Amino acid sequence: MKAHIVTLPGDGVGPEVTAAAVAVLKTIAARYEHEFTFDEQLIGGAAIDATGAPLPAESLAACQSADAVLLGAVGGPKWSDPNASVRPEQGLLALRAALGVYANLRPLQVHPALADLSPLKNGKLENVDVLFVRELTGGAYFGAKTRTADTATDECKYTVVEIERVVRRAFELARGRRHHVTSVDKANVLETSRLWRSTVQRIAADYPDVKVEHQLVDSMAMLLLTQPNRYDVVVTENLFGDILTDEAAALAGSLGLLPSASLGEGKAGLYEPIHGSAPDIAGHGVANPVGAILSAAMLLRHSLGLEAEAVAVETAVDQVLRHGPHTRDIGGSAGTAAVCDAVLAAIEEYADSAAAFFRGTRACG
Repeated sequence: MKAHIVTLPGDGVGPEVTAAAVAVLKTIAARYEHEFTFDEQLIGGAAIDATGAPLPAESLAACQSADAVLLGAVGGPKWSDPNASVRPEQGLLALRAALGVYANLRPLQVHPALADLSPLKNGKLENVDVLFVRELTGGAYFGAKTRTADTATDECKYTVVEIERVVRRAFELARGRRHHVTSVDKANVLETSRLWRSTVQRIAADYPDVKVEHQLVDSMAMLLLTQPNRYDVVVTENLFGDILTDEAAALAGSLGLLPSASLGEGKAGLYEPIHGSAPDIAGHGVANPVGAILSAAMLLRHSLGLEAEAVAVETAVDQVLRHGPHTRDIGGSAGTAAVCDAVLAAIEEYADSAAAFFRGTRACG
Protein backbone atom coordinates (compact mmCIF):
# COMPACT_ATOMS: atom_id res chain seq x y z
CA MET A 1 0.00 0.00 0.00
CA LYS A 2 0.94 3.67 -0.33
CA ALA A 3 0.88 6.04 2.64
CA HIS A 4 2.01 9.61 3.25
CA ILE A 5 3.31 10.27 6.77
CA VAL A 6 4.11 13.68 8.22
CA THR A 7 6.80 13.75 10.91
CA LEU A 8 7.01 16.46 13.55
CA PRO A 9 10.30 15.85 15.40
CA GLY A 10 9.80 18.90 17.62
CA ASP A 11 12.14 19.66 20.51
CA GLY A 12 14.68 18.02 22.82
CA VAL A 13 15.03 14.30 22.17
CA GLY A 14 12.10 14.43 19.74
CA PRO A 15 14.27 14.45 16.59
CA GLU A 16 16.36 11.54 17.87
CA VAL A 17 13.50 9.19 18.73
CA THR A 18 11.48 10.21 15.66
CA ALA A 19 14.42 9.30 13.43
CA ALA A 20 14.42 5.83 15.00
CA ALA A 21 10.68 5.41 14.41
CA VAL A 22 11.05 6.51 10.78
CA ALA A 23 13.88 4.01 10.29
CA VAL A 24 11.56 1.28 11.55
CA LEU A 25 8.75 2.36 9.22
CA LYS A 26 11.14 2.39 6.26
CA THR A 27 12.30 -1.12 7.10
CA ILE A 28 8.71 -2.31 7.34
CA ALA A 29 7.91 -0.69 3.99
CA ALA A 30 10.86 -2.42 2.34
CA ARG A 31 10.19 -5.86 3.83
CA TYR A 32 6.43 -5.88 3.28
CA GLU A 33 6.44 -4.09 -0.09
CA HIS A 34 4.72 -0.87 0.87
CA GLU A 35 5.46 2.66 -0.28
CA PHE A 36 5.70 5.18 2.56
CA THR A 37 6.63 8.79 1.91
CA PHE A 38 7.68 11.17 4.67
CA ASP A 39 7.36 14.93 5.06
CA GLU A 40 9.17 16.58 8.00
CA GLN A 41 7.55 19.72 9.43
CA LEU A 42 8.02 22.09 12.38
CA ILE A 43 6.14 22.21 15.68
CA GLY A 44 6.73 23.45 19.22
CA GLY A 45 9.78 25.42 20.29
CA ALA A 46 11.65 24.69 17.07
CA ALA A 47 8.73 26.20 15.16
CA ILE A 48 8.63 29.26 17.43
CA ASP A 49 12.32 29.87 16.83
CA ALA A 50 11.97 29.50 13.06
CA THR A 51 8.61 31.17 12.43
CA GLY A 52 7.32 32.73 15.65
CA ALA A 53 4.39 30.29 15.78
CA PRO A 54 4.21 26.93 17.61
CA LEU A 55 2.25 25.39 14.73
CA PRO A 56 2.98 27.13 11.42
CA ALA A 57 0.27 27.09 8.75
CA GLU A 58 2.48 24.95 6.52
CA SER A 59 2.84 22.30 9.21
CA LEU A 60 -0.89 22.22 9.89
CA ALA A 61 -1.78 21.94 6.21
CA ALA A 62 0.68 19.07 5.77
CA CYS A 63 -0.76 17.22 8.77
CA GLN A 64 -4.33 17.66 7.55
CA SER A 65 -3.48 16.05 4.21
CA ALA A 66 -1.44 13.16 5.64
CA ASP A 67 -2.48 9.56 6.24
CA ALA A 68 -0.85 9.75 9.68
CA VAL A 69 1.29 12.09 11.77
CA LEU A 70 4.29 10.99 13.85
CA LEU A 71 5.33 13.41 16.60
CA GLY A 72 8.47 13.51 18.74
CA ALA A 73 8.11 15.92 21.67
CA VAL A 74 7.55 19.62 22.32
CA GLY A 75 8.82 22.09 24.88
CA GLY A 76 11.88 22.74 26.99
CA PRO A 77 13.48 25.25 29.36
CA LYS A 78 14.16 27.71 26.55
CA TRP A 79 10.41 28.28 26.15
CA SER A 80 9.23 27.54 29.69
CA ASP A 81 8.20 31.04 30.80
CA PRO A 82 4.59 30.52 32.02
CA ASN A 83 3.81 34.17 31.23
CA ALA A 84 4.87 33.89 27.60
CA SER A 85 2.09 34.56 25.12
CA VAL A 86 3.41 31.88 22.75
CA ARG A 87 4.39 28.45 24.10
CA PRO A 88 5.36 25.15 22.43
CA GLU A 89 2.45 23.24 23.99
CA GLN A 90 0.00 25.51 22.18
CA GLY A 91 1.11 23.94 18.93
CA LEU A 92 0.27 20.43 20.11
CA LEU A 93 -3.12 21.45 21.52
CA ALA A 94 -3.98 23.30 18.31
CA LEU A 95 -2.94 20.32 16.20
CA ARG A 96 -5.12 17.91 18.18
CA ALA A 97 -8.09 20.23 17.82
CA ALA A 98 -7.53 20.80 14.09
CA LEU A 99 -7.20 17.09 13.35
CA GLY A 100 -10.31 16.29 15.39
CA VAL A 101 -8.53 13.60 17.38
CA TYR A 102 -10.47 13.10 20.58
CA ALA A 103 -9.40 9.70 21.92
CA ASN A 104 -5.86 9.30 23.22
CA LEU A 105 -4.93 5.61 23.51
CA ARG A 106 -2.10 4.78 25.89
CA PRO A 107 -1.40 1.06 26.33
CA LEU A 108 0.45 -0.09 29.42
CA GLN A 109 2.13 -3.46 29.72
CA VAL A 110 4.90 -4.44 32.10
CA HIS A 111 7.62 -6.40 30.35
CA PRO A 112 8.80 -9.32 32.51
CA ALA A 113 12.45 -8.52 31.80
CA LEU A 114 12.01 -5.02 33.21
CA ALA A 115 9.78 -5.75 36.20
CA ASP A 116 12.61 -5.09 38.65
CA LEU A 117 12.72 -1.47 37.45
CA SER A 118 9.20 -0.82 38.67
CA PRO A 119 8.68 0.66 42.14
CA LEU A 120 6.10 -2.06 42.80
CA LYS A 121 6.78 -5.59 43.94
CA ASN A 122 6.89 -8.01 41.05
CA GLY A 123 3.84 -9.92 42.26
CA LYS A 124 1.65 -6.90 41.65
CA LEU A 125 2.92 -6.57 38.07
CA GLU A 126 1.85 -9.97 36.78
CA ASN A 127 -0.58 -9.76 33.84
CA VAL A 128 -0.72 -5.96 33.84
CA ASP A 129 -2.27 -5.00 30.51
CA VAL A 130 -4.20 -1.74 30.62
CA LEU A 131 -5.41 0.46 27.78
CA PHE A 132 -6.06 4.04 28.86
CA VAL A 133 -8.49 6.04 26.72
CA ARG A 134 -8.13 9.72 27.53
CA GLU A 135 -10.54 12.34 26.17
CA LEU A 136 -8.40 14.85 24.34
CA THR A 137 -10.31 17.92 23.20
CA GLY A 138 -12.35 19.11 26.19
CA GLY A 139 -12.01 19.89 29.87
CA ALA A 140 -9.83 22.41 31.64
CA TYR A 141 -7.14 22.43 28.97
CA PHE A 142 -9.52 23.97 26.45
CA GLY A 143 -11.91 25.93 28.71
CA ALA A 144 -11.98 29.70 29.08
CA LYS A 145 -9.20 31.13 31.23
CA THR A 146 -8.96 34.34 33.24
CA ARG A 147 -6.16 35.91 35.24
CA THR A 148 -6.03 39.00 37.45
CA ALA A 149 -3.44 40.15 39.98
CA ASP A 150 -4.88 37.91 42.70
CA THR A 151 -7.24 35.41 41.04
CA ALA A 152 -7.23 32.93 38.18
CA THR A 153 -9.83 30.60 36.68
CA ASP A 154 -9.72 27.64 34.33
CA GLU A 155 -13.11 26.56 33.03
CA CYS A 156 -13.70 22.81 32.80
CA LYS A 157 -16.43 22.21 30.25
CA TYR A 158 -17.77 19.07 28.61
CA THR A 159 -20.64 18.37 26.25
CA VAL A 160 -22.58 15.14 25.97
CA VAL A 161 -21.29 14.67 22.43
CA GLU A 162 -17.66 14.94 23.55
CA ILE A 163 -18.20 12.36 26.28
CA GLU A 164 -20.26 10.00 24.15
CA ARG A 165 -17.75 9.63 21.35
CA VAL A 166 -14.76 8.84 23.53
CA VAL A 167 -16.74 6.51 25.77
CA ARG A 168 -18.09 4.58 22.79
CA ARG A 169 -14.53 4.23 21.51
CA ALA A 170 -13.53 2.78 24.88
CA PHE A 171 -16.38 0.25 24.86
CA GLU A 172 -15.58 -0.80 21.29
CA LEU A 173 -11.93 -1.33 22.22
CA ALA A 174 -12.94 -3.34 25.28
CA ARG A 175 -14.89 -5.71 23.04
CA GLY A 176 -11.59 -6.64 21.40
CA ARG A 177 -9.90 -7.15 24.76
CA ARG A 178 -11.29 -8.44 28.07
CA HIS A 179 -14.74 -6.79 27.99
CA HIS A 180 -14.19 -4.54 31.00
CA VAL A 181 -14.36 -0.72 31.11
CA THR A 182 -13.46 1.40 34.13
CA SER A 183 -14.71 4.98 33.92
CA VAL A 184 -12.82 7.48 36.08
CA ASP A 185 -14.39 10.75 37.27
CA LYS A 186 -14.89 12.95 40.33
CA ALA A 187 -18.68 12.75 40.42
CA ASN A 188 -18.87 13.38 44.16
CA VAL A 189 -17.65 16.95 43.60
CA LEU A 190 -17.65 18.08 39.95
CA GLU A 191 -20.69 18.74 37.78
CA THR A 192 -18.77 17.82 34.64
CA SER A 193 -18.05 14.44 36.23
CA ARG A 194 -21.72 13.92 37.04
CA LEU A 195 -22.51 14.50 33.37
CA TRP A 196 -19.66 12.15 32.48
CA ARG A 197 -20.95 9.37 34.76
CA SER A 198 -24.57 9.61 33.66
CA THR A 199 -23.47 9.51 30.00
CA VAL A 200 -21.31 6.44 30.61
CA GLN A 201 -24.18 4.67 32.37
CA ARG A 202 -26.51 5.39 29.44
CA ILE A 203 -24.03 4.21 26.81
CA ALA A 204 -23.19 1.08 28.78
CA ALA A 205 -26.71 -0.19 28.04
CA ASP A 206 -25.67 -0.51 24.38
CA TYR A 207 -22.82 -2.84 25.35
CA PRO A 208 -24.36 -5.55 27.56
CA ASP A 209 -21.36 -7.79 26.89
CA VAL A 210 -18.98 -5.29 28.51
CA LYS A 211 -18.75 -4.90 32.28
CA VAL A 212 -18.52 -1.29 33.45
CA GLU A 213 -17.41 0.13 36.78
CA HIS A 214 -16.91 3.68 38.05
CA GLN A 215 -13.96 4.94 40.09
CA LEU A 216 -13.26 8.33 41.59
CA VAL A 217 -9.98 9.71 40.32
CA ASP A 218 -8.33 9.92 43.74
CA SER A 219 -9.10 6.30 44.58
CA MET A 220 -8.07 5.26 41.07
CA ALA A 221 -4.66 6.83 41.62
CA MET A 222 -4.23 4.52 44.61
CA LEU A 223 -5.66 1.43 42.91
CA LEU A 224 -3.29 1.73 39.95
CA LEU A 225 -0.44 1.21 42.39
CA THR A 226 -2.04 -1.48 44.51
CA GLN A 227 -4.10 -3.53 42.02
CA PRO A 228 -2.95 -2.62 38.48
CA ASN A 229 -3.76 -6.04 37.04
CA ARG A 230 -7.47 -5.53 37.81
CA TYR A 231 -7.96 -3.18 34.88
CA ASP A 232 -8.59 -3.62 31.18
CA VAL A 233 -9.79 -0.39 29.49
CA VAL A 234 -9.76 2.80 31.56
CA VAL A 235 -11.58 5.83 30.13
CA THR A 236 -11.46 9.31 31.59
CA GLU A 237 -11.46 13.03 30.90
CA ASN A 238 -8.53 15.08 29.69
CA LEU A 239 -6.82 16.29 32.87
CA PHE A 240 -7.41 13.11 34.87
CA GLY A 241 -6.11 11.05 31.96
CA ASP A 242 -2.96 13.11 31.66
CA ILE A 243 -2.12 12.58 35.32
CA LEU A 244 -3.10 8.91 35.63
CA THR A 245 -1.21 7.78 32.53
CA ASP A 246 2.00 9.40 33.72
CA GLU A 247 1.53 7.68 37.07
CA ALA A 248 0.91 4.37 35.35
CA ALA A 249 4.04 4.79 33.24
CA ALA A 250 6.10 4.31 36.39
CA LEU A 251 4.80 0.74 36.57
CA ALA A 252 6.53 -0.08 33.29
CA GLY A 253 9.88 1.16 34.59
CA SER A 254 10.39 4.16 32.31
CA LEU A 255 8.44 6.85 30.49
CA GLY A 256 10.61 6.09 27.49
CA LEU A 257 8.87 2.76 26.86
CA LEU A 258 5.30 3.86 26.30
CA PRO A 259 3.57 4.87 23.06
CA SER A 260 0.32 6.66 22.34
CA ALA A 261 -2.18 7.17 19.53
CA SER A 262 -4.64 10.04 19.21
CA LEU A 263 -7.59 9.11 17.02
CA GLY A 264 -10.70 10.76 15.64
CA GLU A 265 -13.49 9.54 13.38
CA GLY A 266 -11.35 8.82 10.32
CA LYS A 267 -8.26 6.70 9.75
CA ALA A 268 -5.72 9.50 10.17
CA GLY A 269 -4.19 9.79 13.61
CA LEU A 270 -1.45 11.46 15.64
CA TYR A 271 1.17 9.16 17.16
CA GLU A 272 3.76 10.05 19.80
CA PRO A 273 5.68 8.58 22.73
CA ILE A 274 4.28 9.77 26.03
CA HIS A 275 7.61 11.07 27.34
CA GLY A 276 8.53 14.73 27.14
CA SER A 277 11.40 16.46 25.39
CA ALA A 278 13.97 15.45 28.08
CA PRO A 279 16.23 18.46 27.45
CA ASP A 280 18.84 17.21 29.92
CA ILE A 281 19.80 14.35 27.58
CA ALA A 282 18.89 15.91 24.22
CA GLY A 283 21.66 15.70 21.66
CA HIS A 284 23.63 13.03 23.53
CA GLY A 285 22.22 10.06 21.60
CA VAL A 286 21.07 8.23 24.72
CA ALA A 287 17.27 8.68 24.60
CA ASN A 288 15.16 5.52 24.67
CA PRO A 289 13.50 5.16 21.23
CA VAL A 290 11.14 2.34 22.24
CA GLY A 291 8.14 4.58 22.97
CA ALA A 292 8.48 6.24 19.57
CA ILE A 293 8.98 2.91 17.80
CA LEU A 294 5.89 1.41 19.45
CA SER A 295 3.99 4.57 18.47
CA ALA A 296 4.97 3.73 14.88
CA ALA A 297 3.51 0.26 15.42
CA MET A 298 0.25 1.85 16.54
CA LEU A 299 0.36 4.02 13.40
CA LEU A 300 0.64 0.89 11.26
CA ARG A 301 -2.31 -0.71 13.06
CA HIS A 302 -4.78 2.13 13.49
CA SER A 303 -4.17 4.46 10.52
CA LEU A 304 -2.86 2.09 7.86
CA GLY A 305 -4.67 -1.11 8.86
CA LEU A 306 -1.43 -3.14 8.72
CA GLU A 307 -1.87 -5.51 11.65
CA ALA A 308 0.80 -8.03 10.65
CA GLU A 309 3.35 -5.27 10.24
CA ALA A 310 2.43 -3.77 13.62
CA VAL A 311 2.91 -7.17 15.24
CA ALA A 312 6.31 -7.49 13.54
CA VAL A 313 7.45 -4.23 15.15
CA GLU A 314 6.03 -5.14 18.57
CA THR A 315 7.62 -8.58 18.45
CA ALA A 316 10.97 -7.05 17.54
CA VAL A 317 10.74 -4.60 20.45
CA ASP A 318 9.84 -7.47 22.77
CA GLN A 319 12.99 -9.30 21.71
CA VAL A 320 15.18 -6.27 22.33
CA LEU A 321 13.62 -5.61 25.73
CA ARG A 322 14.11 -9.28 26.60
CA HIS A 323 17.71 -9.62 25.45
CA GLY A 324 19.08 -6.10 25.04
CA PRO A 325 20.66 -3.77 24.25
CA HIS A 326 19.02 -1.35 26.69
CA THR A 327 19.31 2.40 27.13
CA ARG A 328 20.40 3.72 30.50
CA ASP A 329 16.89 4.61 31.69
CA ILE A 330 16.17 0.87 31.87
CA GLY A 331 19.50 -0.19 33.30
CA GLY A 332 21.69 -0.45 30.21
CA SER A 333 24.38 1.63 28.57
CA ALA A 334 23.40 1.54 24.89
CA GLY A 335 22.59 4.64 22.89
CA THR A 336 19.53 5.44 20.80
CA ALA A 337 21.12 4.25 17.56
CA ALA A 338 22.21 0.89 19.01
CA VAL A 339 18.71 0.12 20.27
CA CYS A 340 17.20 1.20 16.97
CA ASP A 341 19.62 -1.01 15.04
CA ALA A 342 18.75 -3.96 17.28
CA VAL A 343 15.04 -3.46 16.62
CA LEU A 344 15.66 -3.25 12.86
CA ALA A 345 17.64 -6.49 12.97
CA ALA A 346 14.90 -8.17 14.98
CA ILE A 347 12.30 -7.05 12.43
CA GLU A 348 14.36 -8.61 9.65
CA GLU A 349 14.71 -11.82 11.66
CA TYR A 350 10.99 -11.93 12.38
CA ALA A 351 10.11 -11.31 8.72
CA ASP A 352 12.52 -14.04 7.59
CA SER A 353 11.02 -16.50 10.08
CA ALA A 354 7.46 -15.65 9.02
CA ALA A 355 8.36 -16.05 5.35
CA ALA A 356 10.01 -19.42 6.01
CA PHE A 357 6.98 -20.60 7.95
CA PHE A 358 4.67 -19.53 5.13
CA ARG A 359 6.80 -21.35 2.54
CA GLY A 360 6.76 -24.49 4.71
CA THR A 361 3.00 -24.31 5.11
CA ARG A 362 2.51 -24.04 1.36
CA ALA A 363 4.83 -26.99 0.78
CA CYS A 364 2.91 -29.12 3.27
CA GLY A 365 -0.37 -28.09 1.70
